[in-house]
Amino acid sequence: MNQLGRHLADRIRLSGPLSIAVYMAAALGHPKWGYYTSRDPLGRAGDFTTAPEISQMFGELIGLWCADRWQFMGRPGHFILAELGPGRGTLMADALRAGGALPGFLDAADIHLVETSPVLRGAQENALTGRAVAWHDRIADLPHGPILVIANEFFDALPIRQFQRGRQGWHERMVDVRNDAFIPVLNPLAVPGMDFPEAAADAVFEVSPARAAALAAVGHHIAGHGGAALIIDYGHGASAVGDTLQAMRAHEYTDPFQDPGAADLTAHVDFQALAAAADAAGAQAHGPICQGRFLEQLGIGARADRLKVRATEDQVKDIDGALHRLTARDQMGQLFKVMAVTTPDSPAPPGLEDV
Repeated sequence: MNQLGRHLADRIRLSGPLSIAVYMAAALGHPKWGYYTSRDPLGRAGDFTTAPEISQMFGELIGLWCADRWQFMGRPGHFILAELGPGRGTLMADALRAGGALPGFLDAADIHLVETSPVLRGAQENALTGRAVAWHDRIADLPHGPILVIANEFFDALPIRQFQRGRQGWHERMVDVRNDAFIPVLNPLAVPGMDFPEAAADAVFEVSPARAAALAAVGHHIAGHGGAALIIDYGHGASAVGDTLQAMRAHEYTDPFQDPGAADLTAHVDFQALAAAADAAGAQAHGPICQGRFLEQLGIGARADRLKVRATEDQVKDIDGALHRLTARDQMGQLFKVMAVTTPDSPAPPGLEDV
């Protein structure tokens, strides 16, 4: 066992099995041994690659989307441009470069990043050199005022709880330790009054109070101060059963219960649950729509063509490859979804008009 594993094993032996949510939160966010607090996980040398690292086109289109929303808001002299879980800062850097095409946008934008990883904060500072940036540990710490929020692959890493259907009802899945190995077990007591969809025996259903709380915080801010949020993540549009907890290490799937803190732990996002949280917060959800369709409606094909005009033959191949990876159904285009959150009276924003 690694150090975090020994720490969690001692905790289990002392107090009993942990919920999946507690295990996941520790594996990702332990202040000393957590996955995100101890490394830069992105790129070829890391464990996974996100859309902003695949192509500048992704962040540029989001920047233009934000510039359009700023104009729709009445071009306020100051507004909060916030990103949740900004990775290396690549998306924000590309978004600012593209959004700067609209006069006044950059002067009005106050950049705020919600990031708990000291390693990634350093990378973000480098990517945004020359710009005034404020960092926060929590969404609730963002200042009041009109806001535009970007959240790309943020919600998938927030902790989930899992429940499995048994003969006596739904039982929460827990993490126990046996023979110095972590294993999933069921709480023998059924959870009373839980309203889960009809499902076969042993089916798993996932919920995430952490995601609902994060979306509620964003929704309350938008409802109270104006603005919009753009949420991009992999998941399903309607609530459904299924065990989606997964671990990624060196760009390969691995056992999520092995070596906690050494691999990225995520689970598919339930966009129906996010939409319900937005509505409950007094905001309005639009979508979700598949990422490929969203990017195509924003004009990623035209942007790719423009980049290829002055590109070398090898660069053209890279641009075409990135376009395929971001939009194709068998790549990120179908699995990844896009949802916007706006004020209740706002029409659907660009890219989501015909959802």
